[in-house]
Amino acid sequence: MMLLQTSYPRMRTAGFSLVELMVSVVIGMLALLFATRLIISGELNKDAAVGGSDSMQNGMLALYSLSNDAAESGWGINDPMLAGCDTVLTDASGYALPTAVRGGVTITPLSAVLIQSNGSNPDVIAFNSGTSQSGNGSARLFADYLGGTQLTIDSRNPYTFQTGDVMVIAPLAQGSVQCSLVQLSGFGAAPANTLLFNGATSFRFNPPGGLANVYRQNVSYVYNLGPATQLHFHTWSVANGVLLLRAAELPGAERAGVSVTDNVVSIKAQYGFDTRVVAGTYDPTPSGNGMQITAWSASMIDADGDGVVGSPGDYQRIAAVRLAVVARSKTVEKPNAAGQCTATTEQPTVFASAAPATVAAVPIQVNVAVAGDTQAWQCYRYRVFENIVPVRNAQWRP
Repeated sequence: MMLLQTSYPRMRTAGFSLVELMVSVVIGMLALLFATRLIISGELNKDAAVGGSDSMQNGMLALYSLSNDAAESGWGINDPMLAGCDTVLTDASGYALPTAVRGGVTITPLSAVLIQSNGSNPDVIAFNSGTSQSGNGSARLFADYLGGTQLTIDSRNPYTFQTGDVMVIAPLAQGSVQCSLVQLSGFGAAPANTLLFNGATSFRFNPPGGLANVYRQNVSYVYNLGPATQLHFHTWSVANGVLLLRAAELPGAERAGVSVTDNVVSIKAQYGFDTRVVAGTYDPTPSGNGMQITAWSASMIDADGDGVVGSPGDYQRIAAVRLAVVARSKTVEKPNAAGQCTATTEQPTVFASAAPATVAAVPIQVNVAVAGDTQAWQCYRYRVFENIVPVRNAQWRP
């Protein structure tokens, strides 16, 4: 008996072959690679955009704060008897006027603007102004001040003088004696009216026992700068990438600066001087044109030509101040394969343009490295903000 063998077609097992599986894995890995690169690129672009927005916001806030102070500076201290006067200030809360040099001697001038220039590093910039409604309200001494805690003036009540106001005693001729800053604690009796400045704890600017200087009658004046709680004595600085403000009227900020905004790596300033001479002497309003900028300088110069750098006349020739703020992004960009950052390859330069066009620019390259930062300055992006602010109160002098 013969058996017949029947052949059946081989049925394929369900699933992928090894080749198909490998092709699928490769395609999936390529898709994942492209998606990852797309996500990383998007995140980098987002970080750069957010970092740029942060630096713009911080820089604009810093420049606005400085510009606002500069615009108000000089109010109440623009009289030639006060502007640039070496002033003794004693403050129980710890505020101190920034120092300057006059003829090789360190002084503390009472000025609308004072710049402590630090080359390529951040400057220290001070803006000073009073808030008295009378502007330059003053009273003349009618008796010699030889010590104690009272000043004798004429029998009339001085306009806008109120208890708690800050006063400056100034000699008619600057340089004969220092100016002194005190606080009005009360009034004496008429007709020999007196201004009292005792050393009670509620009057922080009054030195115990009175003043060391002597002020003569008829050649010394008392100026009112307004309430101590509104005294605009501000000093701006930068430390470790933070903009700091030291303020006489801000509780807690008198002795040391308080933080205003972060990621500000530098502030720079320049005086705008009016150095013109008319008929051999300085005229603040020649031909009725008012003060004009004829020279920029980061440091004090002999603007009035009297042979002394930093004399009162030099401070009275400050027509404007030029400000610059350098802010950086919060985002740290990663280094390349060689371990080097290339987000910024050259440190920024400020004050490079001539303004006004007839006045030569004095550019300054800014050191944007932050002390203690573990990242190199090249790993950040920077924005520069500049402004020129006229010191208008210098033109509105008596």
